[in-house]
Parts: sequence; structure tokens; C-alpha cells
Amino acid sequence: MTTLLESAIKARGGWERWRNASRLTAHASVGGGTLALKGWPGVLDDARFTIDPHRQLTRIRPFGNPDQSAVFEPGRTMIVDLNDKPLQVREHPRQAFAGHGLATPWDALHLAYFAGYAMWTYLTTPFLLTMQGVEVDELAPWHEGGETWRRLQVRFPDTIASHSPVQTLYFGSDGLLRRHDYSVDVIGGTSSANYASEHRNFGGLVFPTKRRVFRIGPDNFPLKDRVILSVDFHAIDVDWSVSSHE
Repeated sequence: MTTLLESAIKARGGWERWRNASRLTAHASVGGGTLALKGWPGVLDDARFTIDPHRQLTRIRPFGNPDQSAVFEPGRTMIVDLNDKPLQVREHPRQAFAGHGLATPWDALHLAYFAGYAMWTYLTTPFLLTMQGVEVDELAPWHEGGETWRRLQVRFPDTIASHSPVQTLYFGSDGLLRRHDYSVDVIGGTSSANYASEHRNFGGLVFPTKRRVFRIGPDNFPLKDRVILSVDFHAIDVDWSVSSHE
């Protein structure tokens, strides 16, 4: 584990506290141009994302219908009813994005997969970087907005569903995430900068509660002509795997 990754984990609340978290439930509003372009404006304006912190599993509720939820796992996505009866199921969901471009419309299971892995990633960073098969290397610092940010280049294995295999994370002097760069491969590959801000403490764990995603220009600075994706976390509840945790 690099010194920078250790610093980032400590800033977020520490490994021991994270290890004892058994479930996270985030009340969030997700919007931006991507969802509208894909045919789903407003569908995630008021949603709850429940994740397993230690493996890729996300439940989104409600999902298009107040009586339905979406369930994401890397190898399967589902739409289920209130009794968890599957209404729609897609095995090997990543394959369903083959040939997609920026303007290709999504069905409900496309959206479930994208939102499921994206929100899981946002809620588990930087802890997920300790998972098996993930490789991290520190890059040269980056200067932006009058600050100097240290950077980690991350390589994800095929077993982890994410935006792209190679991503870059930028951290401030306090160890907290400032920016997250990636290519969104499921929409044909877009060079995106995801800015994380307004960090808050929930149950001893620190999360950025505001994310805004922009295209990246040729100089590696964002093109702020429009917001590709927006995420606002209103509250995050943490369930613990131990009887008491201070």
C-alpha cells in the first residue's frame, strides 16, 4: 500500500472503522446530461442506494416505479418487486453495452448496471483500492485551483466493474479526494473529470457529498460547459458488523 493511499484511508475514517462497516445506505439525487441523453431524466432524483462495502452489490430504490428496486452485481442486474421477485434479469450485463455510443439509449437494466457500479465506486473510494487485483502507483503531483494535489493511477482487474480499467485519483493535502478521472467505457469512452467536494462525517466515516462530472480538455483541465453527471448525497447511514462502535 502506498503512503498516499494510507493517508487517504486515514482521512476517510481509517481502515479499522471501514472494515467493521457491514452496509451503507445513501440518500442521493443523481442527475446531469448523461441520464437525460440516455432517456432517463429525473429517475434518480430521489433514490436510496444500499451497498455492501466489501463486495460489489448495490440496491437502488425506488427504481422507475415506487414498487420496484434495481439490484446490481457485476455478473447480473435485476429489477425486482417489493418481495424481491425478479421482474427483469440480465446476465453478463457489461456485454449489453457492446457498440454503444454517447447517444445510444438505455433500457432499465443498462441504467441499473451503470448506476449500480458508479455509486458503489463513489461510496467505497479509496477503500476499494485495497481489493485483490487492484494496482496503484503514485504519479507526479497536479496543480489546480491554487492547490497541489497528489495523484494515484489505478488499474482495476476485470473482476471489478468500473468506468474503465485505468483511472486517476487526486487528493488534497488533507488526504481527501478532490478529483477522479476516468473514461466511461459503457458509453463509448469519454474522458471525464469527477470533482468531489463538501466532505461530511457520517458515523465516523468521511464522504464527499457533492460530485460534478465534466469532460476533460486536451490540457487535462475540465470543460465546464455542461455537467455530465451530478451526485448529491443528502445522508449516509452506516450499519456496523459489531455491536458497538464509537
